[in-house]
Amino acid sequence: MSNTIEAVHLLEDRLKQLVANYEFLKNENEILLQNTTQLQNKLLEKEHLLAKQKKEYDLLKIAKTIEGSSNNTRDTKLKINALIREIDKCIVQLHK
Repeated sequence: MSNTIEAVHLLEDRLKQLVANYEFLKNENEILLQNTTQLQNKLLEKEHLLAKQKKEYDLLKIAKTIEGSSNNTRDTKLKINALIREIDKCIVQLHK
């Protein structure tokens, strides 16, 4: 009889440990998921910022080319033509 009671108490102790471990791991998992979400949001922000700065860099490069570098006239003409095609695409989309 004593062995049975001891076995039940041992089982209760182990179940309490399992429940405590489960709760700890559950909380830790929630924290890690929140961190992951925050990091993903930061990554998206950085990607948007990078895309914006790349676009600004490209525009600055075009402006510098158009500004008056006589030795890059071919590049300037190509970029102007690309800009005109892009504007034409925008106009076509506006008419739809």
